[in-house]
Amino acid sequence: MDTVKVRVGDSVFETNKSLLLRECEYFRALYRSGMVECHQEEIHVRNLKAQGFIIMLAVANGERPILNGEDILEAIECAAFFQAEPLARHLQDLLNSDNCLLMYQASATYGLLELCESSAQFIRNMYRDMKEDLNKLPQELIKHVESLAPSAFVAVGSHSTCSVDELPLAATRTVCYLDEDDEDWKVLTALPMEASTSLAGLTVLDNRLYVVGGVHGVEKIPVDASFCYDVVTNTWSLLPGPRQPRYNFTLIGIEGCLYAIGGESGRTTMSSVEKYNVPTKQWSFAAPLPRPVAGVACTKAMSRIFVCLWKPMETNEIYEYIPNHDVWVLVSTLLKQQSYGHCMVAHRDNLYIIRNGPQDDFLRCLMDCYNITTGQWTSMAGHYGNSKGALFTAVVTGDSVFTLNRTMTLEYAISGNMWKPCKQMKGFPRNGSVWTFLLRIPKERKEVTVS
Repeated sequence: MDTVKVRVGDSVFETNKSLLLRECEYFRALYRSGMVECHQEEIHVRNLKAQGFIIMLAVANGERPILNGEDILEAIECAAFFQAEPLARHLQDLLNSDNCLLMYQASATYGLLELCESSAQFIRNMYRDMKEDLNKLPQELIKHVESLAPSAFVAVGSHSTCSVDELPLAATRTVCYLDEDDEDWKVLTALPMEASTSLAGLTVLDNRLYVVGGVHGVEKIPVDASFCYDVVTNTWSLLPGPRQPRYNFTLIGIEGCLYAIGGESGRTTMSSVEKYNVPTKQWSFAAPLPRPVAGVACTKAMSRIFVCLWKPMETNEIYEYIPNHDVWVLVSTLLKQQSYGHCMVAHRDNLYIIRNGPQDDFLRCLMDCYNITTGQWTSMAGHYGNSKGALFTAVVTGDSVFTLNRTMTLEYAISGNMWKPCKQMKGFPRNGSVWTFLLRIPKERKEVTVS
């Protein structure tokens, strides 16, 4: 019989036994042990409130509830007691500036270690804005936050491969980071000679930078190799390239895998998608996109992958990739005449789609916000300056968005339905296309200022 009754507090839940076994180490250990509770009509769980168990069951059934205050505390206690990994991961997805201090202290109290570490890192990344509130926490928790390295805004220009003869002329083939204290760009590492960032795929996964594919020369010859930069050891390693050589594609990483989405091969636009399993170092094909696309706008929100496809002349379609079912699902559409999403970033459960203004105006872009929880669209007021494609370099950290061009680095504060410019710093001294991302850089590094 696959149905089991669980009493939590004064409430009795009739649920699926296989669901509990899949979601909770507590129940797996209970049934392995053969203890008398396994054979009783009802499993009695003491010292827990029913609300936490209700939330755990909701997450186990594929729901993604937004939680606040008391619900967060009960969910954390429940996740720790039942060793419910899916619920713990969902709580990490819910981390934001409103709840991170609560999550940090509660997860430290109940021993939910991964959530505790994620919360501490989130607070460290927003240290400037949260320093006053942080002082309300116990001293040992404050010290741990202050011991962490914050995420830095990192950029690299568009560079082809480089020969030994060309090396003396390739001083600009560097990955650089913004030192916010000095408001200056500094060298992080040099690209390997064999690596190309020209029309390549770049992304960060688990604090490692991946450079995949790209082109060599004006003939756009695809580069077969891929590279991984480990910022902790300050070393590059060589990885296999995708099965289908490609360029002008989008690369994104999630849960131990990289996804190479669309792109071009032999000047033909593709719909194919490849998945790289980082632990096994193997590429395999995943479900293709609904139609061929190059340089597709793509982002992650709450550990979910979204792309924005354009269907002429006025339809922007948001698709989500569902890894467990290997399928792309249409989530929503946005109708805007002769205007399509060039870039997409996420903050909390909101997707921000940056699109050109009227009459192909790329200097003053428009923005729309789609909430993946409510399914509602919001048109953001006004225009956003996009000099030299600055908006297309947008990276979100905490409640801020960083953008850059050669002239300046601009930080926006995300406030309601607006991005408000709040800080201007030195521009990134490189011409052409620029890749941007975040990395946590160890404190013990020799700093080199970018010239």
